[in-house]
Amino acid sequence: MGRSGAALRLALEGNIAVGKSTFLRLLGRAFPAWQRAAEPVARWREVVAGAAQGGNLLQRLYRDPARWAFTFQTFSCLGRLQAQLERPEGPVRVSERSVYSDRYVFAKSLFEGGQLDALEWAIYQEWHTFLVGQLGAHTAPHAFLYLRASPQRCLERLRCRARPEERDVTLRYLQQLHEQHERWLLERSAEVHFAEVRRSPVLVLDVEGDFEHDAAAQDALMARVGTAHAEPQPSAFIRG
Repeated sequence: MGRSGAALRLALEGNIAVGKSTFLRLLGRAFPAWQRAAEPVARWREVVAGAAQGGNLLQRLYRDPARWAFTFQTFSCLGRLQAQLERPEGPVRVSERSVYSDRYVFAKSLFEGGQLDALEWAIYQEWHTFLVGQLGAHTAPHAFLYLRASPQRCLERLRCRARPEERDVTLRYLQQLHEQHERWLLERSAEVHFAEVRRSPVLVLDVEGDFEHDAAAQDALMARVGTAHAEPQPSAFIRG
């Protein structure tokens, strides 16, 4: 993952409530020069709609996914693309998720679950392929950090953080998202259309344990990231 010259772009991927926010905080402590870009959850909760009253798009998605899935995925992917086009302010920029997980994990799960119909899925894929194809060289992560934990563990953490919008999230949905992550990042599904992503290395980080309150586990995780960053071809990576 080592690299000279331009800033290194990393995408932090993983299931809902796997611990990405906690991990970003740990990265900030371990590597203070690195820039971190968290998901804009507050923006999803209060969408500014010009003169019209805004709304909680995240809440609407969970309450009525068949109505709001296409709207949410369009808005979230636009935000990710805007964030990834921002000029990096340090030697490394770590983004929470990417335009690629937006498509190959979340939008794909919504389509397979029937919340996006075939026409919506076709339209989403068409504009996603065009935009990312045009801008991919400026947005593609150089590597992925994959936080991996069981869906059961993610559900426990989700219940603990108790976001009101997420109270109806089911274990089955988390299992679906887990399987999508595995196919995309580990099995390197043939459905991935962007060559630069298929070639990007993936560092798999086991966060099944309670790393938020375990200093030794935190040190071990940060050491793995630091080693991978320092070595041009670390054996810790799975490569496509």
